[in-house]
Amino acid sequence: MRTSLLILNLLFTTVFMAQIEEELPFYEIPDNPETYTAGTVAARTIDGLGFRFYWATQGLRNEDLSHKTCASGRTSAETIAHIYALSKFIRNSILVDNKDENRTELSFKDQRKQTLLNLKLVSDVLRDTKTPYNLESSEIPFWNIINGPIEDALWHCGQIVMLRRASGNPFSSDVNLFKGSLKK
Repeated sequence: MRTSLLILNLLFTTVFMAQIEEELPFYEIPDNPETYTAGTVAARTIDGLGFRFYWATQGLRNEDLSHKTCASGRTSAETIAHIYALSKFIRNSILVDNKDENRTELSFKDQRKQTLLNLKLVSDVLRDTKTPYNLESSEIPFWNIINGPIEDALWHCGQIVMLRRASGNPFSSDVNLFKGSLKK
């Protein structure tokens, strides 16, 4: 009886935690926009980053977070903190009235969540074709945001995938990066 209750509790906890994970943005890439505009293409770039970050960081263990390949390298946790800072920079460069001004240290779970939320907010603003965002209205040219923090964050997502593989927890083979969804 005790074993049955333990198994039932474990099953319930696993299903419940999986549902919580799916509520974070970028479990899958959103549907294609109906039109091609500078904003929708820029939003899709952010969507790709969010999707890759979601799956690169999904299911990381403490040993993954503390793993690094050499003494001078970053751990996965340090890399995730850097990506969070990049997401804040992207958000704060695009969203004039809705900045991420958090200065407190966040746990891995909270950094992951806030990074995904930052990217979702930016993507939504860029995708909105009814009130298009002027990509040149920022103090920093949008071109620099693309080749700077967006591409840097993508680079670091790849590093997290490499680090998790090196620590014995490889990236899920069920993720289809081409389609932005899980393989069916």
